Amino acid sequence: MPSRSPIKHFALAFVIALILYLIAYHAIEHRRTRNGPWQVTFTNQSGSPALVINEPQLNLANIAISFPGQSNSFTNQTISFNPPQEVPFALPFGQCVFEDTTFQPGTIVIVAFGHEIQLLPRTLTLDRREQPWISNHTLELTNRSVFTNSPSQ
Repeated sequence: MPSRSPIKHFALAFVIALILYLIAYHAIEHRRTRNGPWQVTFTNQSGSPALVINEPQLNLANIAISFPGQSNSFTNQTISFNPPQEVPFALPFGQCVFEDTTFQPGTIVIVAFGHEIQLLPRTLTLDRREQPWISNHTLELTNRSVFTNSPSQ
């Protein structure tokens, strides 16, 4: 005679729910992190401080933002924006004032030398003006917020 105990039914339902949860969790986590974080190198370029932005999964490489006329008393450092930190936080020059890396690479906002630099997968914004992502190019930010595009060395 078959057992009429509900414990077996609850245990089976629990095991099925647990398996479905684990599969869904790993699928969402993979989708969230598959592109990887922004990689920003704080360096010097022609004697001026510069940011060099890379995001390999989006095919973005060596996009430099230089700040001519600004002083530079720091050592080269590459920051990978993963894991997220409480904002604002200090960077080698400037600070990160916004960071949303829920789905990587996410959105990063850096304020440096009075300029706002926003990294988005779709576009780059400099002082709230959109600039297209162009690999191996340099953008110069001056006190007048004039942008000039030039190939990187």
